Amino acid sequence: MSDTPFGFGLPPEEPENGDDGKKKDGSQGGGQGPANPFGFGGAAGGGDNPFAAMFGSMNPGDLGAAFQQLGQMLSYEGGPVNWDMAKDIARQTVAQGTADGSKDASVTSGERAAVEEAVRLADLWLDGVTSLPSGAGTAVAWSRAEWVEATLPVWKDLVDPVAERVGAAMGDVLPEEMQAMAGPLLGMMRQMGGAMFGQQIGQAVGVLAGEVVGSTDIGLPLGPAGKAALLPVNIASLGSGLGVPQDEVRLYLALREAAHQRLFAHVPWLRSHLFGAVEGYARGIKVDTSKLEDVVGQLDPSHPEQLQDALQQGMFQPEDTPEQKAALARLETALALVEGWVDAVVHAAASPHLPSADALRETLRRRRASGGPAEQTFATLIGLELRPRRLRDASRLWASLTDARGLEGRDALWEHPDMLPTAADLDDPDGFVHREHLDFSELDKMLGEAAGSGSAKPDLKKDAAGDEAKGEKGEEKGEDDK
Repeated sequence: MSDTPFGFGLPPEEPENGDDGKKKDGSQGGGQGPANPFGFGGAAGGGDNPFAAMFGSMNPGDLGAAFQQLGQMLSYEGGPVNWDMAKDIARQTVAQGTADGSKDASVTSGERAAVEEAVRLADLWLDGVTSLPSGAGTAVAWSRAEWVEATLPVWKDLVDPVAERVGAAMGDVLPEEMQAMAGPLLGMMRQMGGAMFGQQIGQAVGVLAGEVVGSTDIGLPLGPAGKAALLPVNIASLGSGLGVPQDEVRLYLALREAAHQRLFAHVPWLRSHLFGAVEGYARGIKVDTSKLEDVVGQLDPSHPEQLQDALQQGMFQPEDTPEQKAALARLETALALVEGWVDAVVHAAASPHLPSADALRETLRRRRASGGPAEQTFATLIGLELRPRRLRDASRLWASLTDARGLEGRDALWEHPDMLPTAADLDDPDGFVHREHLDFSELDKMLGEAAGSGSAKPDLKKDAAGDEAKGEKGEEKGEDDK
């Protein structure tokens, strides 16, 4: 991730740098687009001529791109994020390649066949270590650009609520007596805000596309349901420094992707549970209106980078409330449980077949838990880190459950969210493993029979509610565990 992860500037298709790393005009080239969002560089000696100051140092190509981008910004009339602009910038960021010089390329027929075979074999191995059946109806090999196209609908669901809050805050910071007269200004500000979010998201997703290896890297299902996806170009980059045969790396990553697909396909409430946890956390994020008010009060239309600078300095702040802390604890625990289950079943499936299974497991654990591209992207977009901080604890708990209850007993806990371990249970895995649990499938059956007979429904979920309340306390206790 770059030092300016939002990177509002439109990335140039071809850098203007010479051999010495300087741009042709003598300035330092950063390779991540212009320093301000529209490329409006100030020209030396521009005097009082605003156009000379804004455009004097730009070459015709940059000037055309700047006007095109400005036109996109001011013509947008959609929601809180200009997603057309986001997609364009993500695709252009992908086209630039990654920092190590890796370029995107169309998937070859050989790469496609290798991915399909790896997912087929991964599903065969997983059949022996989990009671959940295959969740991948198809297996696909994506280029980075195809990953961008396929995952943007999910990014929209995750980011729009926060962008909406920022758009509303931009209008709220104006004095009340001015709001009635500032209709056109507010409209322009919202257009600019939508475009700026579009540029932020576009660059962040474009950079992320250069690092992910599948559709479930961040613990959330970003791709279409039932489609196991791997990115051959990124798998090659990941495996290049490991000293592990490429076939083994691909197979191990196929196991992880296929395991995630099983979980999301056969635990129907899990997708909405995770996305609901993200939204619940996002609802508690507040915008630093004092900072925004200062910026809006001094906003010069010829210098929109002022608003960019404020966004980059961080206007998103989590509410320091018990509800917000509990929401974060719930999300981190849910992510740890998903990633821990995947880690445990993949290790069980890979160990008998792949000599490098232990080394690959540790590499992926560290990559996931240390806060890689996913953490940076979400922290930038919605002020949220998606790290399963207790991945190792959760993996040990699922392994202990396997030993104590078998595959079916372990996987049965996914039947209902109230049956899952809490953060407190990660502190005492033995206590959870040997505790008696209410079978929610039987509970729902009993409730249905009671309703069908017309009798009063028994209060069978009373104990479950008590367990959930206890879990809330446990999550608050475990929120600081690393």
